[in-house]
Amino acid sequence: MGPEDLDRVLRELNIRRDPNVLVGLETSDDAGVYRLNDEIALVQTVDFFTPIVDDPFTFGQVAAANALSDVYAMGGTPLTAMNLVAFPIQTLSSSILKEILRGGLSKIDEAGVALVGGHTIEDQEIKYGLSVTGIVHPDKILSNAKAMEGDKLVLTKPLGTGIISTALKGGMASEKTVKEMTECMITLNRKASEQMKIFGAHACTDITGFGFIGHGLEMATASRIGMVIDSGKIPLLSGVMDYAGVGLIPGGAHSNRRFFSCRVEVNPGVSGVLMDVLYDPQTSGGLLISLPPDQAEALVETLKREGEVNSSIIGEVVSEPEGKIRIA
Repeated sequence: MGPEDLDRVLRELNIRRDPNVLVGLETSDDAGVYRLNDEIALVQTVDFFTPIVDDPFTFGQVAAANALSDVYAMGGTPLTAMNLVAFPIQTLSSSILKEILRGGLSKIDEAGVALVGGHTIEDQEIKYGLSVTGIVHPDKILSNAKAMEGDKLVLTKPLGTGIISTALKGGMASEKTVKEMTECMITLNRKASEQMKIFGAHACTDITGFGFIGHGLEMATASRIGMVIDSGKIPLLSGVMDYAGVGLIPGGAHSNRRFFSCRVEVNPGVSGVLMDVLYDPQTSGGLLISLPPDQAEALVETLKREGEVNSSIIGEVVSEPEGKIRIA
C-alpha cells in the first residue's frame, strides 16, 4: 500500500478521541502512546513484512529490529513483544519457520525484551514481525512533532536498503554490499535512542517505508517547520548509487516520489539518482533526530565511538517553508 492509499483510508475513519492518548494518528508518528498515570505511558507498535533477504535467521533478525525501532524512536524502552507470523506450512519445512523465529528471538533478547506470545496463520507468502509494547515517561516522549527552528538534524544509519534489496532479488548485488546492508538492518537503534535522550533531542522518527523524504516530511508537517538537507552529508550504503543509476528502483520509491515530491524543493545541482535514494523505502533504517545545534556534534561523536559509524549531521530545521524540505 502506497502513502497516498494509506492517507486516503485513514482520513475516512471516525476515530474516537481519548484524553489519555498522548500520541495517536494525528502526527503520523512511529508508535502510539497511552498514558497510564503521571509517571508511565505505554508505547505500542506493530510491524511485519515479507522476506527481503534469503537467509531465514537473518530475515527474523531484520524484522524484529525493524519493529523494535518504533519504540526506540519515541524515546521509549521496549518491554514485551509478540510474534506475528504468516507461513506456508504445507509447502515449506517447519525448520525454516524455526530459523525465522530464532533470528527474531536473538534481537528480542539483545534488546532485553520478553517474548510473551504471538499469532500464526497459514499463508502462501511468508511474513514475520512483532507487536511491541514499551514504556516512556509522559513528559519525555520524543514524537516527530517537536522539532525546533535552529535544530540540527542527525541521521544514524546509511540509506539504500530498498534499492540494494531490489538488486539482490535481481542477482546483481555484490556479496560485500549485501553484507553491509544486512549489518545495517540488524543493528538495533537502542544505542542511538539512549544517547539522543542524553543529548537533549527535541524530536525523532525512524526512516522506514516512506523513505528519508517521506518520514522527514512527516516530522516537518507535525512540527510545523521546514528542513534544509545537505545532500553531500547523507550517509549511503556502498554501491547504492550504482544500482540506482541502472534503474534498480523498488516500486515503493516511485510511490513515495508521487506522493511527497510536491513538498520537496531540489537544488538543480543535486543528482536525480540521489533523489531516487532519498525516496527509497528503508527497512530497519536509522533514526532522524532533531536536537539543539550545540549538541549535534557531540552526539555524532558519541554514536561513532559506540559503533554507529555512519551517524552524520545532514541538515537543519528552519522556520519556513513550513511542512517542506529543501535539498541543497
